[in-house]
Amino acid sequence: MMKDKGILIRNIYYMLSYAFRVLKRSNYDEIGSEKFEHIQDLFAAILAKGIARQLKQGLYKEYVSYCDDLSVLRGKLDIHGTIHHKLQRKQKLSCEYDELSENNVFNQILKTTSVILMQQPSVNVKRRTALKKVMLHFDSVDMIEPTCIKWNILRFQKNNQSYKMLLNICYFVLDGLLLSTDKGKFKMANFLDEQHMSRLFEKFVLEYYRYHYPSLRAAAPQIAWNIDAGTTDFLPTMQTDIVLKSYSKVLIIDTKYYAHTMQVQSRYGSRTFHSNNLYQIFTYVKNQDVGNTGNVAGMLLYARTEETIVPDADFMMSGNKMSVKTLDLNTAFGNIAEQLDNIATSYFGEIEKKEA
Repeated sequence: MMKDKGILIRNIYYMLSYAFRVLKRSNYDEIGSEKFEHIQDLFAAILAKGIARQLKQGLYKEYVSYCDDLSVLRGKLDIHGTIHHKLQRKQKLSCEYDELSENNVFNQILKTTSVILMQQPSVNVKRRTALKKVMLHFDSVDMIEPTCIKWNILRFQKNNQSYKMLLNICYFVLDGLLLSTDKGKFKMANFLDEQHMSRLFEKFVLEYYRYHYPSLRAAAPQIAWNIDAGTTDFLPTMQTDIVLKSYSKVLIIDTKYYAHTMQVQSRYGSRTFHSNNLYQIFTYVKNQDVGNTGNVAGMLLYARTEETIVPDADFMMSGNKMSVKTLDLNTAFGNIAEQLDNIATSYFGEIEKKEA
């Protein structure tokens, strides 16, 4: 996969552009034309541009609770604190009040991520300077410990919707942090690993089909278990990556980003498809095809590696078409798009494509 790191990083930008549509806007165009040697440098460029754009709109503010000793009443009176001041002959009221503040978790994440990126030697001086410039407007915002961020409770609404892409970039960065306890500094883990790329690969393929082939109604639904009787309470959730539908035909795609696209049989040393992956996609297909029509197909789509043997097969399994394919991400983006187009047309026939 790392034959040409520069090409892969460039393609990561395009993949992010599909995953987060805001990157397709004109103010990010110059990023798409630049060459990056390190993924952290790309993230720094996106954040510098995005935060500068956010500053023009104004930083998001939300109500933050304060407890302070004041000369006049503000908000709610803290009786116990005020009595304590009276006993000490202090002419102060202990007050609890809410105030709109930029010092909230959304801006704290932006500041923390930017500061950490500025400390990375892999980030170009130009990008560090751009981040320092926008950080001048974050004086009133605190840093936050990355391990304390509760990503799952962040809620986006009308007033902070523009933060969604930026915080997703921050998640990619901070989730890849390794804390060096010796020097007390943050070091970046390699983003180009299975964990991070797997998420992006899945989101990219889904959004590519969602944008270019609206007639296929690309989605990522859960599949219900096809059980005649009995409880399904303890059965695992069947959460798909991508489902494409056209009239009565359905294609379920499960994306995989592995270091090895084939498994090796320990006893004989022969290579086979990953058995668990095959069981998984077969289960999805058979439970989706309730009427056993054969109109539901399944595909395992792996990111191609430099291995000599890579999966490329189509076969019928219990009346349903199954495919195991690879997608070469280490090539010009036009070739990536062509590969995805061929997957759609090979199963659904000629369908209209919406150009970018």
